[in-house]
Amino acid sequence: MRRTTPPRPIDVTAAFPQLAPLARPAIRLHPRPGSPTPLDSSVGGPLLWPVGEPWPYCDELHEWHDSELDEWREGPNAMLPVAQLYVRDVPVLRPPAHADLLQLLWCPFEHEPDYKPPTKLFWRSAAEVTDVLAVPPVTSAVEYDEYVPEPCVIAPEEVTEFPHSLQLETELRQQLEDWNDGQESGAAFYKHELSLAPGWKAGGWPPWGLTDPVARNCAVCGAGMAPLLTIASKEWHSRQRSWVPYEDRDIAAVAGSGMENSPGVQISGGNHLQLYVCPESPEHPHVGLIQ
Repeated sequence: MRRTTPPRPIDVTAAFPQLAPLARPAIRLHPRPGSPTPLDSSVGGPLLWPVGEPWPYCDELHEWHDSELDEWREGPNAMLPVAQLYVRDVPVLRPPAHADLLQLLWCPFEHEPDYKPPTKLFWRSAAEVTDVLAVPPVTSAVEYDEYVPEPCVIAPEEVTEFPHSLQLETELRQQLEDWNDGQESGAAFYKHELSLAPGWKAGGWPPWGLTDPVARNCAVCGAGMAPLLTIASKEWHSRQRSWVPYEDRDIAAVAGSGMENSPGVQISGGNHLQLYVCPESPEHPHVGLIQ
């Protein structure tokens, strides 16, 4: 499967050379319905999980109905696979030296205090997994079906991103705002068409909107955290049609096709979940932020 993002309408670095040093690679994942295996990069697919390694659980209390016993029960909850990414497919991941595979799981509940699904990351060497767990534990409790991703294959594609205007110096931001006013699309032209790719992606620059940019620092070493993964509620929306891949143009024009959200994931009612890792050591605790 291949997906190709059209070129940006304008080369923004020609108009603003100051942006050139701020360019970053991002890899759009382009999840689409499929039947991935543990040997594939995927969203919502099966994980290359070692038989002898304990499956992660969310230790918060959860309540669910046991249909076999016809009674209500409570306790920890088996976490759900969200994404599995091989470095061969997504080279911007920057894993630890021993690893070539990233696995992300979460609990399908919006837990306090920040009301987002708690996540766990695992870096591993695929070659070291000789016996793969065939049937993971059942996730007994699901608060929102929108946190249960549909199995999708991915079509990784590298694009170039520039910072959200809120992350730019004041003078450059003002210049961009004045320049935007002269564009056909108006004041949000840079934001929607030139800076940040929508959808699921690795690396790049983080999206903002619910809050101004928030500095995230590693709790272990104090280093500034780097964007790892953006989990999005949509691949595109009405303000970002230029980002629709060529291969999806026809079906994207069909109302109700669902292509704009193949995994069926909705983050906190339609936002993004950003995951950040420490650039000094990806094995230090990661952090998440909803935007």
